[in-house]
Amino acid sequence: MVRYHKQTRILVAIDCIIFGFDGNELKLLLVQRGLEYEKGKWSLMGGFIQKNEDFNKGSARILKELTGLEGVYMEQLLAFGNVDRDPIERTVSIAYFALIDINKYEKQLNTDYHAEWFPIHKIPKLIFDHADMVKMAKQKLRYKAAFHPIIFELLPEKFTLPQLQILYESIFDTEFDKRNFSRKLRSTKLLIKQKDKEKESSKKGAYYYKLDKKQYATNFHAILNLIPNPGNIIN
Repeated sequence: MVRYHKQTRILVAIDCIIFGFDGNELKLLLVQRGLEYEKGKWSLMGGFIQKNEDFNKGSARILKELTGLEGVYMEQLLAFGNVDRDPIERTVSIAYFALIDINKYEKQLNTDYHAEWFPIHKIPKLIFDHADMVKMAKQKLRYKAAFHPIIFELLPEKFTLPQLQILYESIFDTEFDKRNFSRKLRSTKLLIKQKDKEKESSKKGAYYYKLDKKQYATNFHAILNLIPNPGNIIN
């Protein structure tokens, strides 16, 4: 076998950053680390890439092994390669992130590694540089929410305007005026009002809406109207 001589071998790992929304809060999925050194501490879903495995397949395998989740669309975020990021051995990590509707995947989630959802503002201390990964993924999420339809991956097929506002406020870490938000949202003409209501949150109830996918495909930039100074808020 021909090999590169006098080159240092470096481990390659995958870390999965999974954001979820349950209709009330934006959350992050974490597990308790199973390997020695920092064993039992909270971590992103991580593992080493196998010899005959590409990154996409590796990320899907690792997520399924640690949480039971499968069929989740994940997008590559960035490679993290600080020399001392892993105190055991030189390791480069390829970070992936995903957005899911928690209720849609709730039955898949297993607890073999104590997988648990944490509110985005109550994340425990994480191992290694995982906090930096989450911070960068949140910035990416803001960009996606402002300029792409990906935010609707976090919502069920039917959702209320209050739920959508809660989601936007969680992602952008800011508050929107309720009346102004609803007015701007309706003006986009991207949503289809349903006849039924969600009545668990209040006696009056809130009407459900669905995303008009055809309209969104050609006019998704209308969603920018919801975000004041989008160029600043995503930084």
